[in-house]
Amino acid sequence: MTDENPPTGSTSGSATAPEMSWFGWGDPAKAKSLDPALRDLVAQVLRTEPRNLPPVPEDEVALPASRLDATVRDALAEVVGADHVRVDDAVRLRHVGGKSTPDLLRRRSGSADPAPDAVVHPADHDEVERLLRVCSDARVAVVPFGGGTSVVGGVTPLRGEFPAVVALDLRRLDRLVSLDRVSATAVLGAGVRTPHAEALLGEHGFTLGHMPQSYEYATIGGYAATRSSGQASSGYGRFEDMVVSLRVATPRGTLELGGPPASAAGPDLRRLLLGSEGVLGVITEVGLRVRPRPATVLDEAWSFPDFATGVAALRTLAQSDARPTMARVLDESETFVGAALGGREATPGCQAVLGFEGSEADVAGRSAAVREVLTAAGGTPLGADPVAHWRENRFSAPYLRDTLLSSGFLAETLETAAAWSDLLPLYEAVAGALTGALDGDEGGAVVMCHVSHTYPTGASLYFTVATAAGAAPLERWDRAKRAASDAIVAHGGTITHHHAVGTDHRPWMAAEIGPLGGDMLRAVKAALDPEGVLNPGKLIPDPS
Repeated sequence: MTDENPPTGSTSGSATAPEMSWFGWGDPAKAKSLDPALRDLVAQVLRTEPRNLPPVPEDEVALPASRLDATVRDALAEVVGADHVRVDDAVRLRHVGGKSTPDLLRRRSGSADPAPDAVVHPADHDEVERLLRVCSDARVAVVPFGGGTSVVGGVTPLRGEFPAVVALDLRRLDRLVSLDRVSATAVLGAGVRTPHAEALLGEHGFTLGHMPQSYEYATIGGYAATRSSGQASSGYGRFEDMVVSLRVATPRGTLELGGPPASAAGPDLRRLLLGSEGVLGVITEVGLRVRPRPATVLDEAWSFPDFATGVAALRTLAQSDARPTMARVLDESETFVGAALGGREATPGCQAVLGFEGSEADVAGRSAAVREVLTAAGGTPLGADPVAHWRENRFSAPYLRDTLLSSGFLAETLETAAAWSDLLPLYEAVAGALTGALDGDEGGAVVMCHVSHTYPTGASLYFTVATAAGAAPLERWDRAKRAASDAIVAHGGTITHHHAVGTDHRPWMAAEIGPLGGDMLRAVKAALDPEGVLNPGKLIPDPS
């Protein structure tokens, strides 16, 4: 039976969640100071003295005046109501961009240019479509904005060739549209944050099972637009694997894509819109495969003598029927740092964290099969406690990143994926590129890595880098990111596994998809967005 209008439950998980900090990650109330002992340890390892780098006061941020024409503003207000077209500085500042270290460095120094000329809050799909027509006719750029968690410049409000740009904040598209219990599918609004999605589905006994580090603030539409991947991808799949349908607004009308479980009716246009980052259209509703909430959750940690052995063990799992719900292996550096941050003795070699979800019998059977494989692969079981610590601190890392930034240290991440045969050479190349770009007179660098998403043919690599901010932190990180990206392309990796393209990875997209692939994307954009107003400067490489 299909419930066309099921109970939507409380919105406390999303609509009333605290606003993100304008200069950092997440809830400002959760920001923490750096423990003096840890501060000294970091300074010693990175060979630099800590220094205070506080953000400027909010009222000192140089926010450019709004350039939105009054006539256009009135036309937008006719669609959504005057109260939902905001041009005040506080709201515009919170839509200046995402949450990468370069984003935060610019904001903390007092720079908020580029900034949106207005922030518009539509209530439903029809309002989104009407807003896009207004903006297309007026040649005003539109940047879709979900949770604002992008770390690759995906929501930076670039004007491009246009006189003004508006941020299209989708937070009001925040409901469970429908639930089909028989088919185990649900349609959710693009603005639903993940905790709210889990609460809405949980009322009916279901779960989505998607839990990336941005879980607390990221939205359903954002996941679809960026082809997100969560920590339980081994069991639940990537977000794109969960998507069964999309509703997309464009300046030329609406796309209703997907629905049936499979189709041979030509190329899958739904897949074309997944990962399109708001450049081809604005995703307003997402139909998803959902699953019964697990009755049992079991966690286990393992140690391996070295990273290569741990990676080989995960490959064996990925190519067998013994699949955990979650599996990641940390290299020696990340294993050591994780233990030091938790005040625990480091495990020799490297550590893996695994999780199993499902019925009691299913979890018991799968965990026994995995235990047999990992033991044969040279692993040693460590029990559940290390995983409990990892889960406890899973969502605090971005807050620690901001705390380190205030003390003159940079901590940033980047990721890629490659075939198993290329994975370890790629790991060495990227780690070497990062160290070579950062280790010098201004201090040292610590490069950590883990494998967190595995497939039969390959896996992801997720790097975390800590280094001194130096005299010019933006230039310092840009140099390191470019060196790492060049190494990724040269050694068979994808420029992004799940962070998306945005502006940061766009220079390497031509190498990823080739000149003809770029022509294809430009042709689709011309068909759906003839004036080119949707999220300019993102994703699509420049013509060769």
